[in-house]
Amino acid sequence: MDNTGYITLTRQSGLMREMQIVANNIANSATTGYRQEGMVFSEYVQSMQGGPSLSMGHGNVRETSFVQGTLTETGGTYDFAIEGDGFFLIQTPNGERVTRAGGFSPNGQGDLVTPEGYPVLDAGGAPVFVPPGAKSLSVSPDGSISADGTFVGQIGLFDAVDRTELVREGGVMFRSDAGFEPSDTARIIQGFIEESNVDPIGQLARMIEIQRAYEMGQNFLNSEDERVRRAMDAMLKSN
Repeated sequence: MDNTGYITLTRQSGLMREMQIVANNIANSATTGYRQEGMVFSEYVQSMQGGPSLSMGHGNVRETSFVQGTLTETGGTYDFAIEGDGFFLIQTPNGERVTRAGGFSPNGQGDLVTPEGYPVLDAGGAPVFVPPGAKSLSVSPDGSISADGTFVGQIGLFDAVDRTELVREGGVMFRSDAGFEPSDTARIIQGFIEESNVDPIGQLARMIEIQRAYEMGQNFLNSEDERVRRAMDAMLKSN
């Protein structure tokens, strides 16, 4: 296979990965707190042993959009949305993770937890406790929790030290090997949740573009295969 064929195959591989990402975005367009993903294509030059250098296009960087999603009112006491840059900090069996999905509930011990049962952490990194017998509970924009008019704790608002280091885990959770730090710009809105920031129409349009680009690449590879076959047949007949 010549250089053009290698370049086209590499492009086809990148388009397949991007199609998987776009399909996942569309599937999660109604998932609370989901962040849309994309793929950035780059080019590099690879030295081929015994041959010329080969310039190849390759999709190798997944990019996450942290654009604010729509805030939807639910009226739920334990539903929280974040306005601005920031995340809730969650304690999972694999360590601390952050998320924008704020649909929580108290467990049997009074700890505020995610639907998976993972504790939500306060500003000091400890589980948020909600008094089981409280008749009313309110949360202020800075995360301060009041039960029956008495301050009982504060939901932590954090951001990644370096957002480029965030690694998606479990759909709506992210890991940061660089660590997390308190967010000074985020605020909590009680009784709301943040919807997915996926643009379904834009993603559908992108899916069509990817499909067409893939079909063009496949047609080119088929034409090249046919051309090589004809050349080999002509060579054999001449001999």
